[in-house]
Amino acid sequence: MVGMTMSFTERAAAEIRNHLVARGGGQGIRVVVETSECSGLAYRLEYVDAGEDGDLVFDSHGEKIFVDPKSLVWLAGTVIDFLEIGDDSGFAFINPNVTSQCGCGDSFYV
Repeated sequence: MVGMTMSFTERAAAEIRNHLVARGGGQGIRVVVETSECSGLAYRLEYVDAGEDGDLVFDSHGEKIFVDPKSLVWLAGTVIDFLEIGDDSGFAFINPNVTSQCGCGDSFYV
């Protein structure tokens, strides 16, 4: 699976670490790609307490990203960053597979 990886920026890994500590633990974060209301695809993040059969696991800056093989098709090469702009903050996905995004910015197309 050459090129089929995912990673965090250092800032995103630190934020994940903080979230896991605040919730009392966990192995990492799962990234799921699902159909969105805007007729595209959307990212969903969830905490992982135990991996699932078939999970692909990427270690980045000391934190783990869990992905199912079906989602990895759309996520290969993605870097997850954490941005703080004014009073807003959140995770940003730098995904080389995206060809366009919907107007609301919540979904993407490949």
